[in-house]
Amino acid sequence: MAFDYKKEQKEFYQPKNLPEIVTVPSMNYLAVRGKGNPNAEGGEYKKSIEILYALAYTLKMSYRTDYKINGFFQYVVPPLEGFWRQEGTEEIDYEKKEDFQWISAIRLPDFITRKDFEWAVHTAENKKHIDCSRAEFLTIEEGLCVQIMHHGSFDAEPETIEKMNQYLETQGYENDITDQRRHHEIYLSDARKTAPEKWKTVIRHPIRKKANC
Repeated sequence: MAFDYKKEQKEFYQPKNLPEIVTVPSMNYLAVRGKGNPNAEGGEYKKSIEILYALAYTLKMSYRTDYKINGFFQYVVPPLEGFWRQEGTEEIDYEKKEDFQWISAIRLPDFITRKDFEWAVHTAENKKHIDCSRAEFLTIEEGLCVQIMHHGSFDAEPETIEKMNQYLETQGYENDITDQRRHHEIYLSDARKTAPEKWKTVIRHPIRKKANC
């Protein structure tokens, strides 16, 4: 049976409906950076997703090619993720989606190296005729974070985030959102096939202990 991170590492992909604190280790990602409204038709965000999935499935199916990845085992492609920020603020203003600066990402198994990534870029460009030059092999160590499972549309996230903020206040922590430590979402639902009120999204914020605690 193929290895599935959502099932094997539930502490990172299946949080409860109440806030919880977690320490997230270093992980490698396929990533594409961009700016602007993610809902824009033909925009950068939707193009980035096309690139990510082209590379993700090229790597997943590499065992059927002449290229062999050291330590490879069959796995389920992890869910799409997003690291978000807006200039000059720690908060996310959902009314100003055009101001988003984002990193769209898909986690990589630990056995995939930068060399394997470069092979996938070359292979996807030749076989799928897609420009993957914007993609990068990105390592992120989130460290200490608060997370929660959000149910519903993305525009309804502020209420869930407020629960996280209130929880941090009671525990002696505060948000530590910077350009390097961003608002993080993991998308567990296929938005093309699922009604918005049934979407499941992991929301994760980097945190730090308050100075007076």
